[in-house]
Amino acid sequence: MQPDRPLLGIALMLGFCALAPLADALAKMLGPLIAVGQLVFLRFILQALILLPITLATRRPMRTDRRSFFLIALRTLLHIAGIATVFTALLYLPLADAIAIAYVMPFIMLLLGHYVLGEEVGWHRLSACAVGFIGTLLVIQPAFDDVGWPALLPLAVAFIFAAFMLVTRQIAQHTDPIGMQALSALLAVALLGPLMLAFPGVAALAWTPPTQEGWGLILAMGFAGTFAHLLMTWSLRYAPAATLAPMQYLEIPIATLFGWILFKDLPGPLAALGIAVTMAAGLYVILRERASLSGQRAGRPEAHQGTPPAG
Repeated sequence: MQPDRPLLGIALMLGFCALAPLADALAKMLGPLIAVGQLVFLRFILQALILLPITLATRRPMRTDRRSFFLIALRTLLHIAGIATVFTALLYLPLADAIAIAYVMPFIMLLLGHYVLGEEVGWHRLSACAVGFIGTLLVIQPAFDDVGWPALLPLAVAFIFAAFMLVTRQIAQHTDPIGMQALSALLAVALLGPLMLAFPGVAALAWTPPTQEGWGLILAMGFAGTFAHLLMTWSLRYAPAATLAPMQYLEIPIATLFGWILFKDLPGPLAALGIAVTMAAGLYVILRERASLSGQRAGRPEAHQGTPPAG
């Protein structure tokens, strides 16, 4: 089993935090032009086209034992559901608001990581994530006033991706990330293709031929989304989910920047306050992580007993 290296995991997660909002921004641009089902289907086709040749050329393993295959299949279903819900939410909400609301996810993951995976969680991280949850509520209120129930869709995203990341953590340390992502893409295409053929009359599964500009956006979205999730998978090989969860708060200011550049959207005063609160909570956890690691290197007893490391 790969030993934990929290700072490397954090660096990889930072890459995810930069690429994932870009993929979401491109999906938001495509949302009015292409049905959600088609967009998700094309997203996974591109993932397969990118990663399958790399997997075969480098002879990376795609075969797994029965337990790992079941977990990869479950992860794929969660990935499909999560991306579809994200794309639907982006039809109604500004990019930064949608991502900020979804950041109740680290709080959910912290609890699930502790009670389901048995990961150590100190009260410092628990308190910081609780503060981040309060910040998320501050973002929900004005969004709900503006668009109604679709403001709650990012909450569904949070629960789906919390489960997705915990399943990933179960298999990331003993599964090649590129091979796993290639297999996951093939499973998603094998599931979504027949579904779209069987129900062409369902609006969410309708097929609209993309324009030349649309294909460019689709290709960019596929590359950004694929490599973002590769970075996330690699990060989970080196650090516990509970350590990485608050790090992802940094995705919010990056999404705000993309929202402003591409859509001229900026959060309102209450939402901005909520975003600031969640960012502060995430940054506090990073400082706790660095302090704990420094304590371990210095050999201080409190870094090894009492409150858990990175607590």
